[in-house]
Amino acid sequence: MIQVDLHNHTTFSGDSFTTPKALVEQLVVHPTIKAAAVTDHGSIEGVSAVKALAAPYPDILIMPGVEITTPRGDILVLGTEELPPTPWTVEAVVDFAKETDCVSVAAHPFREWGLGESAATSGVDAIEILNGGSSAIANRKARDLAREFGLPGVAGSDSHRPSDLFSVYTEIQASLDVDEILKAIKKGLISVFAAEKSIRF
Repeated sequence: MIQVDLHNHTTFSGDSFTTPKALVEQLVVHPTIKAAAVTDHGSIEGVSAVKALAAPYPDILIMPGVEITTPRGDILVLGTEELPPTPWTVEAVVDFAKETDCVSVAAHPFREWGLGESAATSGVDAIEILNGGSSAIANRKARDLAREFGLPGVAGSDSHRPSDLFSVYTEIQASLDVDEILKAIKKGLISVFAAEKSIRF
């Protein structure tokens, strides 16, 4: 069982103040969360930078990923170290994730740049039901949507500054291995947590 923050931005996202070094340092000192996904906006450059800094620490894991903005809303692709081919439509991004054995996640569906109700029928593997930057109402609507359609629900802080890191996280029945984590998410072997409070799903 591991705890992972599945949605983080570094300075390779134009709107983030978290350096790769700060992300790694926070993982090193955190008592329980030892894995984090790097999901910069439309960029995978931060992944290699963070992984290089994390290399000396065998007890932490950096998950590669990216957040893609489509005309209908944002989608996280977890497990990728390459960008989906353009144009970035929902269908193309979801298909890319399936073809590369990655996981597609509807990010903050009921916030700005979210897929809204269409997240449930978009073909994504999971829905972000607990987003650190979303309101309680928006997160509740996402949770209800995922339950209604039987989709796995994940959590990510959506951090853009070091103080946001690990505000919420996903507990996953897997080891510190990217492939295991991706498979566990697809199977729904996960729970989401925030502020010491469990939201079992």
